Amino acid sequence: VQLVECGGGLVQAGGSVRLSCAASGRIFSRYVMGWFRQAPGKDREFVAGIRWNGYTPRYADSAKGRFTISRDNAKNTVYLQMNSLKPEDTAVYYCAAQTDRLIVTTTPYEYDYWGQGTLVTVSS
Repeated sequence: VQLVECGGGLVQAGGSVRLSCAASGRIFSRYVMGWFRQAPGKDREFVAGIRWNGYTPRYADSAKGRFTISRDNAKNTVYLQMNSLKPEDTAVYYCAAQTDRLIVTTTPYEYDYWGQGTLVTVSS
């Protein structure tokens, strides 16, 4: 499985960015997909996750009400729409895939595949 993120860049505080993650693999539709982020000097942290059917997405408290995760299984793609961005959202954002679970989990080690990451910088 290969995951390729795109959509990062520089944005002003209060602005929006949509990240995309394209996945290879014939059974993408069965994977739980997650978005994580890692700021300089900090641990990688969970941002949002979505089950194979798109139901009941899960969000970190920092993302609730501002970020939306979605997926298009026909396109093997998962998205992260980020609104009302804050400088503290600055980080490298990674998408990740779980291949053997049915529910969203929040710990990085439970994910089997990772993308290379895309940098989002929010200026104040």
